[in-house]
Amino acid sequence: MSLKNKLALSVQYPDPRLATIVTRPLVRRWVQAALFAPAELTVRFVDSEEGRSLNRDYRSKDYATNVLTFAYNDDAEDDDGITRADLILCTDVLQSEALAQNKPLLAHAAHLVVHGVMHAQGYDHETEVEADEMEALEIEVLAKLGFGNPYLE
Repeated sequence: MSLKNKLALSVQYPDPRLATIVTRPLVRRWVQAALFAPAELTVRFVDSEEGRSLNRDYRSKDYATNVLTFAYNDDAEDDDGITRADLILCTDVLQSEALAQNKPLLAHAAHLVVHGVMHAQGYDHETEVEADEMEALEIEVLAKLGFGNPYLE
C-alpha cells in the first residue's frame, strides 16, 4: 500500500438507520478516493439531536446540518503529513436533502463524505475562489466513483 493510500478509518453508526445502506466498505471507498495523503479519520452517522448539539456547541448554529468536519491538524507544529479528523453526518438531514433534491441517497451520502474529507484536508468554501476549487475537486472525485455532478440542479 502506498503512503498516499494509508488510511485508518473508523465508521460509527450511533444512528443505525443507514448502516445497511451506507456500509463501511462504501464509506472507505469514498474516503480513499478523496484523500491526497495518509489519514486517520472517523466517520460517524448521527441523529438530528446529536447533530444539532454538535453544531450548536462547536459552531454556535442551533440546527442539525448535513456534515460537520472536525480537523485536528490545522495548527500542528510538527505536522507529520497525516490528515486527522472526525466527520459527522446527520442521517435526518442527509435523507431529507436527498429527497428534496431528488438525488439518490447513496450519491448524496458519497458527496457529503467527499465534502467532509476535503474539509479535513484544509479545503474550504468561504470565498468564491475556494468554493470553485473545492467543488471542482469534489466533482472529479465523485465522477471517478461513478456519481454525477452534485452541484447540478
